Order: sequence, then C-alpha cells, then structure tokens
Amino acid sequence: MSQATEPNANPLLAARVLPAYSAVKPEHVEPAVRELLAAQRRALVAAESVTTPDLDWLRNLERINVELDRVWGPVWHLNSVVSSPPLRDAFNRCLPLVTEFGTEIAQNETLYRHFSTLQASVSESKPVERQLIDNALRDFRLGGVTLQGPPKQRFKEIMQQLAARQAKFEQNIMDATDAFEHRETDRTALAGLPQFMLDRAAALAAERGFAGWCLRLDPPTYQTVMAHAESAALREKYYRAWNTRASDQGQNSEWNNGPLIDEILALRHELSQLVGFKTFAEFSLATKMADSPQRVIEFLRDLARRSRGVARDELAQLTEYAGRKLAAWDVSFYAERLRQEKLGLAEEELRPYFALPRVLDGLFKLCGTLFDITVAEAPPPDSWHDSVRYYELERRDGTLIGSFFTDLYARPNKRGGAWMGGAVSRAKLNGQAQTPIAHLVCNFNAPGGDRPSLLTHGEVVTLFHEFGHALHHLLTEVDYPSLAGTNGVAWDAVELPSQFLENFAWRPEMLADIGRHYETGAPLPRDKIETLRRSRTFLSGLAMVRQLEFALFDFRLHQEYSPERGSRVLEVLDEVRREVAVVQAPPFNRFAHSFGHVFGGGYAAGYYSYKWAEVLAADAFAAFEDAGVFDRATAERFRHAVLATGGSRKALDAFVDFRGRQPSLDALLKQSGIAERQ
Repeated sequence: MSQATEPNANPLLAARVLPAYSAVKPEHVEPAVRELLAAQRRALVAAESVTTPDLDWLRNLERINVELDRVWGPVWHLNSVVSSPPLRDAFNRCLPLVTEFGTEIAQNETLYRHFSTLQASVSESKPVERQLIDNALRDFRLGGVTLQGPPKQRFKEIMQQLAARQAKFEQNIMDATDAFEHRETDRTALAGLPQFMLDRAAALAAERGFAGWCLRLDPPTYQTVMAHAESAALREKYYRAWNTRASDQGQNSEWNNGPLIDEILALRHELSQLVGFKTFAEFSLATKMADSPQRVIEFLRDLARRSRGVARDELAQLTEYAGRKLAAWDVSFYAERLRQEKLGLAEEELRPYFALPRVLDGLFKLCGTLFDITVAEAPPPDSWHDSVRYYELERRDGTLIGSFFTDLYARPNKRGGAWMGGAVSRAKLNGQAQTPIAHLVCNFNAPGGDRPSLLTHGEVVTLFHEFGHALHHLLTEVDYPSLAGTNGVAWDAVELPSQFLENFAWRPEMLADIGRHYETGAPLPRDKIETLRRSRTFLSGLAMVRQLEFALFDFRLHQEYSPERGSRVLEVLDEVRREVAVVQAPPFNRFAHSFGHVFGGGYAAGYYSYKWAEVLAADAFAAFEDAGVFDRATAERFRHAVLATGGSRKALDAFVDFRGRQPSLDALLKQSGIAERQ
C-alpha cells in the first residue's frame, strides 16, 4: 500500500473518493503510514508558522485528518472484517505511530494558541465554524495541551498504552470466538434448530473432513441455539462458551482479557486525573449531553425503578410456563416458546418472509419516501470480500450525495456485532470537495445454494438501526469533516438516528412491503404482522433491565475506580445485578471480558448512551406518529434539524429544533409497553 498506487493521490481533487482496499498489503502498510505521517508533520509545521490564523487556515488544517483517514482508515476497517496474522501485525505496529501523531496534535501548544486567537475573531454569524473551534479547544484541553514536563510525557505514554491494550482486547475476543466449534454426530442432540442452520453445519463438517455437524460461535449461531435448541446441555455449553470468551474461565489463558481490563481502567483513571478530572466517567461526559455523573446514575436508576417490577413479573410468568426454576441459558428458549404459544408467533417461522434482498429494497424505498433520495446498487469499485456490495445515494436529479459498502454476513476473522463506520467523511475545503462513504457491517447468516440470506425480525431491526447511522453519515450538509455526519456529535445522542429508524421496521405498512416468502412470494399474513407488532412489548421489561445492567455496570466501574481498591470488576457487576437484574447469572459468567463496546470501543463510561438516545428517538418518532408516519414535511424537518447538521450544533439544540421542546421519557415507556404495566 503506497500513495503512488492510489487512484487519487489527493482525495480532495474529486468529489467521488474511494478507499483502495485491494492496495492494502500488510508489508506496505507501515511504509505508507510512516510516509503519510511525515508529510502531515510538515503540514503541521506550516500551520504553526502562520501569524494570523483565519478560516482558510482552519480548512487547510482539517485536511490533515482527511489525509490520515485515507490511508489509515482502510487498514483499521480491514483489520475488523478480514483480519489475518500479517495484517494484524502491521496494524499493531502502526497503531502506536498513529496514536502518537494524534497526541502530538492534541498537545500542540502553538495550534492551541492559534485556535484561541481564531475563537476571538470569528463572529456569531459563523455558528458552524465557532462550533468547530469550540470543539477543538475542548479537545486540546482533554488531550493534555496545558500539561508540562513529566505529566505531559506521561499522558502520551498512557495514550499509547491504551490504544495497544484496547486493540488487544478486541483481538482476544475475535480469537476466542473463532477458536470454538461444537462437533456433533447425534442428530437428536440438535433438535429444535432450523434446517438452514443444520445444512450449514453439515457443510462445515464436510469441509472439516468429518461426518455430522459443526457449529461455530458466530452471533447468529449463538442466538439461534439459545432460542431454539431443545437440548439444555447444548444451550448451557453455548451459554458458557459465549460468556467466558477471552476470560479466565475460557478455553485459552493466552486470550484472557482480565488483566487487560485492570490495566485499561487504571490507565483511563490516571489519564483523567492528569487533565483535571476526578474519574474517567467525568472525563467521558466532557463530550456528551449529560452534564454530570450523578445525572447519568439518576437517569439509569429511574428507568430501573420503573422497569424492574415489570421484569420480575415477566420472569415469574416464564418460570411458571417452564414449570421449574430457570437457569440463565433457559430464558431465551422458554421466552421463544411462550411467545409462540401466547402470540402464535415463532421467530424462525417469520425468517422465510424476510429475505435480505427484499428487506434492503424496502429500506431503500422508505428512505426515498422520507428524504426524497434514491439508493441504487453499483459495481463495487474495490472491495475486500466477494460478498461485499456497493450502493450510491442520489438526489432525484441524479446528483450524488454519498455511497456505502455493505458487508453483511458472519465469517471467521471478522469482528462480531453490527456497526456503521465512516469510510470517507464529507468535505468542502477551500474549493475542493469529497462526498461521504460509509461501511455498513452486520453478521447475518450467509446465503446458501438458491436460498438468499433469511433474517429474523430482530435482524431486520438491526439492519434498520445501522442504516440510520449510515443516513446520519451520508445526509450531512456540513462541509467540515470534524463536524460532518456522526463526527462531533455528543456520544449520548449519536444513537438517535439509528434508534429512530428502527421504529419503521415495526410499522405494518413496512412489514407488508418487505415481508414476502422467498420461495412462493406470498405476503406476510396480516395477522402475523399485527402479532409481530404486539410482540414488540413482549418481555420488554427483561430487555430493559438487561441493557440497564450493562450501562450501570460500565458507568459505575469508571466512576468508582480507585487505584487503592483496583478495578473491582466482578464486585461491581455483582452489585449492579443485585440492584437491577432479575435473571441470576452463574458464577462462571464473565460478560465483562467480551464487553468490546466499553473495553475495546468508544463507549467507555458511555454505554448509557443507548438508553439516553432511545429516549430521544422514541420522542422524535412520536412526532411522526402524530403527523403521519411517512409524512414528508416531518421527515424534512428531522433531516434538516438532526441528520444534516451532524456535530455542527449542540445535540439538545438540534432535538429541540425538531421537536419544539425538551425530550420526555414518556414516549419510551409507552413504546416499550412499560408505562401501562407499572
């Protein structure tokens, strides 16, 4: 991978800038990164030398991150979706280089003074530029720019150590997940599993050279086993494997994330104190909507108080149905059975009606209705796997808005879960422009033979969720990459567009459009649509307290950490479970060791953001319910106030602009069916 091999050496010369994934060769990554960083350091020297910074200076400085994303972004992405030992080694060698460069910028005192000067000279008539400057000055302070001597050096060391340990945390999860397989020769031991999964397991066994079935630990397999395997022993095996990944209870001590968690928490705490915060939780909130740790704790505990009684009643109902005390690996199985009996609805029964191609078509048509755009597949200009697809968003007049890649199927050497990543951010800087590009990544079952990928309705909701993030990234009208799309958005508001779009996956009009049997073309029966809608609130109390358990654990862990007491991971998790949870976790459960959002990703002391933003999303969607769910005028106001503005204004201001008032908790409690059962 070298700059010379890139089709567009300067990505701002053309509006359509495409990452060159095929050019990423592990042996070329480090030279390319070093070459780029050297060029960017020369650009920084030029930026430092100006006497009077102006907006042209600001725009040129923005291009530094654009250039860095062009080279490092594809490497980061490929390490998540097609990881290999050589690529991982190259990634790990370059991560300290990129981290060091980022810290250099954050601690550059000359740039900090220039931004301070610029802040005083930019008028109120330039709100976007003022927001960019305010964010930059905040980030300089959070990055340790005011530190001197040994504390400044120590801050740099911590940033390096954190980057390495968080990357290793994610790699251990991937290795532990990929290493597990369940081989089975007794067909009766797999009773209850759907035929498509058995076919895939038989094919994998044949590929491995033995008779029978082979099941992996990818997310779709795990979820299907937990919900449908009649064998309690198989469910327990999978529950144990999933919840002990990368832990002291797992199959390989080399992947144990326990020591890494301790180190990560200690480093985050020390970093926070260096820049004037008591805890990492306080440090984290400097870039969020919530104004204090107490506000977050109160918010989570308020939701827990309103939800836990409902969750207890639901568990009692499940227990009565099962006729015995339930273990943790029984809950999903009996929940699915009870749902089938009470509602006449089986998740697997619906799967043939949700073929991925048709769901995508319906999703794209919905976006055309709401936002007056078209989405069409185009030949992939360059990709990393033969299952990857490429799409372009255009206005009705054919003007390109942006584009995105989809990578939707589970496979080895791919990180689990689902996410949207920005491949290219929108930019218009001193006469040069680029349109945004997104990565939309999921882990669905792959197609097999003549059968397309068939989704559960839960996976349909996941797809809508991630595409909400993609719309946020692609429909931005902000010209500065640092504020375009999801960039610069308060982390506890960034889930608003994604959780908002989920709501359409529950609408009868939407379900009627995307729900067609993949073989016969028969529509999803009306009674099933109505039953599916009613199922949204089925066991919603249990779902609510589960998320609150994760959020409260994360926040308390970072707020209460002290070097004297250490991380107290298991103790804090146990305390949170006694306060919030209703399903008892077994002693071997090591959920925290695979909590990648918090210890490997960007949700540290911020997992509460999902619930915080869900309040915003439910309230925002209520406006559509009032005006007409597909009302163009309401959608246009939402696009203008929320999607188009990205991080160019405060998240609360954007919400109030759309809704005309402060957010209310009532819509979420009503939507989840908890309000009527309190």
